[in-house]
Amino acid sequence: VTTLKHTVDINTFAQNAATALQMNEVGVCNISTQTPIIFDSYSDSRHTGNFILIDRFTNATVGAGMIDHPLRRAQNIHWQAADIDKHARAALKLQMPMVLWFTGLSGSGKSTIANIVEKLLHARGKHTYMLDGDNIRHGLNRDLGFTQEARVENIRRAAEVAKLMADAGLIVLVSFISPFRSERRMARELFEKGEFVEIFVDTPIEECARRDPKGLYQKAIAGEIKNFTGISSPYEAPASPEIHLQTVGHEPLDLAMQIEKFLDET
Repeated sequence: VTTLKHTVDINTFAQNAATALQMNEVGVCNISTQTPIIFDSYSDSRHTGNFILIDRFTNATVGAGMIDHPLRRAQNIHWQAADIDKHARAALKLQMPMVLWFTGLSGSGKSTIANIVEKLLHARGKHTYMLDGDNIRHGLNRDLGFTQEARVENIRRAAEVAKLMADAGLIVLVSFISPFRSERRMARELFEKGEFVEIFVDTPIEECARRDPKGLYQKAIAGEIKNFTGISSPYEAPASPEIHLQTVGHEPLDLAMQIEKFLDET
């Protein structure tokens, strides 16, 4: 669901502005699919003009709807092939393009560890770039808030930027809380097998709150910050990350060197 245009009151048919649909609510929205599908307007065919939305992790039905009409998109836009591809660019840099995706609670140490990893790689002559969640929200994603829908879009944009950078042959370090498994899977699916490395920076929330370098946990607990991951919004820990870093009792440099060792062995 890319845009929720409005909800519909089933009693009066009034159209009301909204940013999310609650259980049993009805609304009008735009939907984008990852691959093209064949469909008809519901008014033309009840069989090919309706749909259901299924959570791909739980297989639970989360929504159902009727198709009104296709969005009017340009039909003359095609992917422009280039003679110099990702592998040629990477070969020039003597490295394999890769995305190191750091996920974890606020204050877990993601950016600190990612920064050290980048310095280690830079010292070895590797071409890198780090995308930090806070920094991206100063520019590209400055229009996004912290609702669940905005968080998903935040990650979608970051993943697309990381894909472009990997296509340039770079090693990209992405440091985002990225709390939902579905959004991390969405990011992974943009890349070739072996290019996406999920790194779970596992720090207990009690330790994150104790560190609280930005004073955010104190504000979230006091109710001053809404939709704060770990307090008023969930964090879904990775089920099987490529790298699992347990930070308590370990120095950031030691953890960064674990990642460096993983890359050497890959």
